[in-house]
Amino acid sequence: MKLLRRKEGPSLDSRLAALLEAASLAEGRLPEQAVSGARSVAERAGARRDLSVDHTVAALAGATGSGKSSLYNALAGAELAAVGVTRPTTSTAQAALWDGEGAGPLLDWLDVPQRHSATAAGDLSGLILLDLPDHDSIRLSHRLEVDRLVELVDLLVWVVDPQKYADAALHERYLRPLAAHRDVTVVVLNQVDRLPAQAVDRCLRDMRRLLDDDGMQGVPVLAVSARTGTGLPQLRSLLQDRVSERKSWSARLAADVTTAATHLTTAGPASEGLPGAADEPDGVLAAGRGTEGAAQLTGGPGRALTGALSQAAGVPLVVEAVAKGHRHRAIVATGWPVTRWLRRFRPDPLRRLRVDGMALQGAVTGGAGREIEGPGGEPGSEIVGRTSVPAASAVQRAQVETAVRDVGEAAASGLPGPWAAAVRHAARSRSQDLADAVDRAVARTSAGATRRPRWWRAVNALQWLVFAAMVAGALWLGVLFGMDYLRLPQPPLPTAGVVPWPTVLLVGGALAGVLIALLARLAAWAGGRRRARRTSRALRAAIGQVGEDFVLDPVRAELDRYARFTEALELARS
Repeated sequence: MKLLRRKEGPSLDSRLAALLEAASLAEGRLPEQAVSGARSVAERAGARRDLSVDHTVAALAGATGSGKSSLYNALAGAELAAVGVTRPTTSTAQAALWDGEGAGPLLDWLDVPQRHSATAAGDLSGLILLDLPDHDSIRLSHRLEVDRLVELVDLLVWVVDPQKYADAALHERYLRPLAAHRDVTVVVLNQVDRLPAQAVDRCLRDMRRLLDDDGMQGVPVLAVSARTGTGLPQLRSLLQDRVSERKSWSARLAADVTTAATHLTTAGPASEGLPGAADEPDGVLAAGRGTEGAAQLTGGPGRALTGALSQAAGVPLVVEAVAKGHRHRAIVATGWPVTRWLRRFRPDPLRRLRVDGMALQGAVTGGAGREIEGPGGEPGSEIVGRTSVPAASAVQRAQVETAVRDVGEAAASGLPGPWAAAVRHAARSRSQDLADAVDRAVARTSAGATRRPRWWRAVNALQWLVFAAMVAGALWLGVLFGMDYLRLPQPPLPTAGVVPWPTVLLVGGALAGVLIALLARLAAWAGGRRRARRTSRALRAAIGQVGEDFVLDPVRAELDRYARFTEALELARS
């Protein structure tokens, strides 16, 4: 038979570290009150843990007239607290100590100056019992003191009386918000000596019902009379058990972490910092949405963004200019030398758009250039300037804005309000730099479209060779014409069949040059189309990378931040 080991949860230290991480990740996304509350819980837990863990601080808290001080005196075995009809009687907290050696730093941290040694018998060594002011006191300072110590003590003993145990102030202000602290909470129905036995049972049942409604299931409810001693042995026994376990302080801190994490989970959007965050609805944590939202970005929204940026950057115009520019330069490089010089009077389409190498270098010389960052953010060796591609129209700019907004909406889908606003803001955070970044990407990518194919050099050499043959034939014929004009004897004239070689060189060179130029033009037309297609793909890839860097990556970073936030909260709440 196999023995099943109970799986232990994460340690208090790991939960505190997770809470701090969640608070740091929520900075600027969630209300400062929730974030600072989580940080203060972590700081308070660290301080309490470093103090005495051999002492358990229990506080008697209750409303005016509930008999806290009488119960305090009865447990301590001495008249330590004043009891009277004048309200409020207790103005400051005081402590009764059972074996209080080493408890000084803890009481200093609690800021409880009044300290007494308890004289009552019983194995309560390590107990520090506090008598708090009334939580409903007419004096604000008393209520603030109660609120302060309720956040610090290890064990809360709420003392109620038969007349006010259902007081809304107690349940709504303390018990219900402290539902996660039910393991360190005890409720004492005091003054039961004033009620018949049947009424005591009815009060206890009603008290249990109210506590269950508050989320305080399982909290011990004891019927006690400080005047007659009824129920005091049971209360002492309960305190003895809690003190002997030496776990109330850690259970209290664990409950504080759970409560702080729950506040972060259900917190509404930050009122400042993120544009539009105040208009976002409150949301409940949606764990795991970070990776799902990031996966959606690679689909339709990302492609639509690349398409909108490409249209706004004038990619179709640049691609057309690449094809025309390739043909233009091919004609200049491989055309018939007799007529190719005329082509130079036509403007180069790429140079007109300032996306060719010489135009970009000229822009840099004129001071309009920008240095491109290399890997790791180091300055690169390539420098590009602003292109002369026509600016995006109002419609194209609106399409880009819509695409950016769609990316944010797709990524924020399903996220709670505060984080959805943060994701949308991340999508727009660098949109003002998109135009310049896309323009640089177009300039950098299009510059590669001006590379000269190697066959241009071979054809150019062949053209000059046939041109030289044509010139040689012309000169030869010129010499023959001159000799005939001067009536000089004609030298022997070689022929190719019946045609003299000078004529063959002249006419053949001219025809060959024109034919080579036509063939080169056809090849340049086909090459221009291929280069245009390659440039189109390269431009879309470069512009897509700009979209990644300036829109998608910030969104992914925010989604990753949210994913880490949910993981940290899950650990803190476990």
